[in-house]
Amino acid sequence: MTSEVLDGAARQRPGPLRWLGYAFGLGLPQRHRSWVLLDTTCRTWALRHVSRSVLQMSPVIIAVLVFVPGPVWIRALSAFGGFLMGMIYSLGYVVETTEHRLVKAGYPVGTGERLRAERSVTMRSDTTAARREKMFARMDRRAHK
Repeated sequence: MTSEVLDGAARQRPGPLRWLGYAFGLGLPQRHRSWVLLDTTCRTWALRHVSRSVLQMSPVIIAVLVFVPGPVWIRALSAFGGFLMGMIYSLGYVVETTEHRLVKAGYPVGTGERLRAERSVTMRSDTTAARREKMFARMDRRAHK
């Protein structure tokens, strides 16, 4: 499955309307399966989730700001409070929500968490190796002075 994430040729990005539906919770056709995997497991998966959440909340926030009667400051404060509560809820269930998207795309439960954990270990190992190489290069330069 990891090869699906790395293989850009197999990944087909949804069009704007399909992505909009996806952002609001609709499923995507099977041809977008590997893109959903990338979307929920890439380095910026949490930021992608936050952007989808903001998009989901925006119609309600706009409706409160435009249609609710009362002073602007009360409407703005109400919209901001609703936005904060929505973000708290959204971030509280970020892992479950992304896993649900993967299950709808046909992946087994736990795929996203497993791939994100594998990537984290790989990145940590790569960072440690790079740090060691720098340290040994510095030691080597000092030894040759």
